Amino acid sequence: MFALAKIVVSAVIIGIVTEVAKRFPTFGGIIAALPLVSLLSLSWLYIQGEQTPNLSKFVFGVLWGLPATFLLLFIVALSLKASNSLILSIVLGIGGWGVFLVLQNMVFKNI
Repeated sequence: MFALAKIVVSAVIIGIVTEVAKRFPTFGGIIAALPLVSLLSLSWLYIQGEQTPNLSKFVFGVLWGLPATFLLLFIVALSLKASNSLILSIVLGIGGWGVFLVLQNMVFKNI
């Protein structure tokens, strides 16, 4: 039952963000850039009884993924601005994201 509650609450938040973005695209983007998923996930983990060390590892994992996520969004934005389709733009962004994560892990593997 708790899993269903998590799904419903998360879906409602995503629905609200997309509705705001339809009316006010820039403001919707700002709201979407908020760490909603990260904070929601962290909250769900805490409510489920995860220990503090695991919560900390989760947050550091989110921080580790941020640079690649910035690159993904930058690639998608540039690709859309160049009039590419949304699907191609997303595929290119995911490709850049993956390459960046692999390189990041190779360069900083001892950290």
